[in-house]
Amino acid sequence: MIPNRTFGKRPNYGRKKRTSLHMKVMSLVMGVMLIFFFTATLTAFGPGYSLTSASVHNLSDQLTVESLVYILGNENRYFQQSLPSGHEPPSLTPLAFELTTNINPDDPRSLLGRELPGFSLFDGRIITAGEGADYTNMPMESAPPMEVLLAEREASTERLDELDELKQSFSENENIDDLPVTVHIVHTHNRESFLPELQNTTEAFHDTVNITLAGEKLGLELAKHGIRADVDTTDIGSKLNERNWQYSQSYDMSREIVKDAAEENADIEFFFDLHRDSQPREMTTVEINGVKYAQTLFVIGENNPNYNENEALARELHQRMDEHYYGLSRGIFAPPVTGSGRNGVYNQDLSYNSLLVEFGGVENSLEEVYRSVELFAEVFSEYYWEYREDEM
Repeated sequence: MIPNRTFGKRPNYGRKKRTSLHMKVMSLVMGVMLIFFFTATLTAFGPGYSLTSASVHNLSDQLTVESLVYILGNENRYFQQSLPSGHEPPSLTPLAFELTTNINPDDPRSLLGRELPGFSLFDGRIITAGEGADYTNMPMESAPPMEVLLAEREASTERLDELDELKQSFSENENIDDLPVTVHIVHTHNRESFLPELQNTTEAFHDTVNITLAGEKLGLELAKHGIRADVDTTDIGSKLNERNWQYSQSYDMSREIVKDAAEENADIEFFFDLHRDSQPREMTTVEINGVKYAQTLFVIGENNPNYNENEALARELHQRMDEHYYGLSRGIFAPPVTGSGRNGVYNQDLSYNSLLVEFGGVENSLEEVYRSVELFAEVFSEYYWEYREDEM
């Protein structure tokens, strides 16, 4: 029997080849488009924003428990049984819009910051706000030209004499040299000074009458509470000039100092970098029981792996200061990770117990700063001895 065949027709091998070629071309085009999309997504956040622990933390903060359960439920349906009735799946539209436009619909700063000069200051984050603290009075970074930083200025020697007398009286009545050094104090912007202590100038920078005096005062106050501190008073401004470095490289210079201190003394557990703010007096001064104090402010760099631990320390000290001396602490602030002199680290990646502390502002007197240092030392020592007991 002759099988049934269709005569006069042949298989269309040419069409199959064209279809295969067409699919390959389309796959290539789609692959290129995906590469461009992936690259655009990675760069949408702008320079300085990479996949750090801080960025992952911020993203997870925006993810609700219900959304996480829903996502897990896509793999295991049993998870979705625990979702409340009426729960709606999370929307990816806002995230996609932010990735493609770099604008957060819920945060107008993301748009205004690109249009208004200086508005990038508000890209920072208030972690904990003290009394009266908001984005209008957050710390301002002063970045003077080197000639301004190194210029000679007249200053009152009254505060230097006071500190010398305090050191002398302390050395005669106290002996702390037998204790291990457990606190290190550095001053990255060591020439930051205070206008009431200077004469005939509007630039608050000085080679000796500056924030390092607050650091030395803190070291003496901690010693009264049985805590030995190593106070570094290196003139970082001069060292920058010697190396022909920019002011924005100050933290690179102080990093060398902090690392050397940590390597030379394994007993050091806490690292403080003291600064003064550039905000005016009305934003950095508080009255407690009729006495004026220079307010403190904790600054946390979020672009480092230790920021969770450092933030926890700042929260603890801020809370204790609020309990004992309400209004003394302006709160906790996380500056933008990019900008002049900013890197989002501040050498806080070198220790779990590292803080940058602002003492007062450019218009506070050293007397007001000293008063705040005394209270800060009291609060910190209370925490310190509890911390040491927990370690034992």
